[in-house]
Amino acid sequence: MRVEFDEPKCVAAGQCAMVAPEVFDQRDDDGVAIVLDDSPGEDQHEAVREAAAVCPAAAIRLVEA
Repeated sequence: MRVEFDEPKCVAAGQCAMVAPEVFDQRDDDGVAIVLDDSPGEDQHEAVREAAAVCPAAAIRLVEA
């Protein structure tokens, strides 16, 4: 799995960071998400799929390998 993130679409809701904190975080200054790991391990796949599903801006795209 590869995580693709469209930063301009991000509305800084923080849902991704709450659901998958090992893969996503937020910038301190504006709350926009950042990807900590764009190729998460298998143990993180379920959380990353949920993070993409709950993103209100649909800024997270997953490329399944």
